[in-house]
Amino acid sequence: MDKKYAPQTQALTNMRQLQTLVEHRSTFSLNHCELNIFETHQKSERVSLKFDNLVFTAMLRGKKVMNLFGNKPFEYLPGESVVVPSHEEMIIDFPEASLQSPTQCIALAIDKEKIKETIDLLNEKYAKVETHESWNIDLNKFHIKNSLEMANTIDRLVYVSKENNVSKDIFANFALQELLLRLMQTQARVLIFDNYMQYINTNRFAHVVRYIKENLAENLTIEKLSDMACMSKAHFFRSFKREFGLSPVEYIIQERVKLAKKILADPMMSITDASFRVGFQNVNYFCTIFKKYEGTTPTYFKKSISMLKAS
Repeated sequence: MDKKYAPQTQALTNMRQLQTLVEHRSTFSLNHCELNIFETHQKSERVSLKFDNLVFTAMLRGKKVMNLFGNKPFEYLPGESVVVPSHEEMIIDFPEASLQSPTQCIALAIDKEKIKETIDLLNEKYAKVETHESWNIDLNKFHIKNSLEMANTIDRLVYVSKENNVSKDIFANFALQELLLRLMQTQARVLIFDNYMQYINTNRFAHVVRYIKENLAENLTIEKLSDMACMSKAHFFRSFKREFGLSPVEYIIQERVKLAKKILADPMMSITDASFRVGFQNVNYFCTIFKKYEGTTPTYFKKSISMLKAS
């Protein structure tokens, strides 16, 4: 999953109301979670933060450098999220924060019983295809890129949390369950789409993913892919979308567009070359799909790559 989507930035606190320039905190409490919005307005190092519950964080603006689990520090940018277990200390640097360019991040502390309730529901009602696998939050995949759907869910949860509505806990409950599901789907995509060779013999979707990646120029039908997974068409389509948050068709298109970008970066390759090499027999349709997913035409994309190389 190469593209990432940032949730909406929130209005900054009036300077006169700031209690501190480093991680000023606005809190909104709900039945099953606590939403915190943090702002930092000056360069800082080694800022410590810890929560009693598992916390889902998402960057809204600026840049942090995170130190977690004793691992190598990493940059944390808008469009990304980080999941941190309860009682785990985060050590955070703010190398670029200033009054003119503050950082902003949300931290959603989630009640462990709510997490368990959601996971139990998924495992009972929507069990994974492989019997040895189950729904769970993978703390090894703690730093992820947001999908558009996840960013939209974060926005909805923030809006509901700040809303003055007697029913907001009900709305927040639904949004929280959706966020947890989309988090697990995103982690599953990282696990299988990016590391499919490790699971080729234990996960039928990993086997399908390898075939898709190796045959993007071919006619990839749901019939063929479902046969490879030893599933009916309907069960394959439904299960793939449930486990990964996107349909097999959407995944194939994403992979074709990703490969097309690599081909278009070659000055010797034309747009027609790219179209046929990634399985689009109609160049106009290829251009339409490319613009839908990349927000620009293949022609402009190719020109921008050429200009970048020349500069």
